[in-house]
Amino acid sequence: MKKVITISREFGSGGREFARRLADKLEIAYYDREIITELAKRTNLAEGYINALNEQRPAPLFPITVGHTISPVPDAMWIQHNTIFIEQANLLKELAEKSDCVIVGRCADRILEGYSPLRIRLYADMQSRIERCKSRAKQGEALSDREYKQKINEIDRNRAKYYQFYTGKRWDDELNYDLCINTTGKDIKQLAEYFAQVLK
Repeated sequence: MKKVITISREFGSGGREFARRLADKLEIAYYDREIITELAKRTNLAEGYINALNEQRPAPLFPITVGHTISPVPDAMWIQHNTIFIEQANLLKELAEKSDCVIVGRCADRILEGYSPLRIRLYADMQSRIERCKSRAKQGEALSDREYKQKINEIDRNRAKYYQFYTGKRWDDELNYDLCINTTGKDIKQLAEYFAQVLK
């Protein structure tokens, strides 16, 4: 069976960098935005659109009255959400079958349960996450600490809702993971190198 590592991460905790460096050190495939690119090809939808949907819980079903009964009817957006999720799940399984890999987010820890993945979650305190966001800010982006905190909390709320909708589990429940890593004040490169040695 292939070695599959899934990475769940709080926004600003360094999860994406950790995943990429870990994959490099282990010399295995790394999948993150590459998944969005492939989904765009398969669904003929824009990458930006798919990425936006990927971190939002689908809207609830809108009921309509038929005679004296109320029937839940999915709207077009709900159908599209689920179509993308199913296509994404199929793609993740294909990637897990193909080679050893590290996969970031996208409920991969649950979708790939049958592959016995090593499920890693990264988290950090708020100030550490704010500082990491500042250090990676795009040129011209000048947010206050309060604005960064709002952004971080909003992204994490959306990720949590998305995860719970599709898995029925809490995104922040440590029991869903095999290894939880506190990155507060830590150097991500050093962490990745250390855990790569452990996993080897």
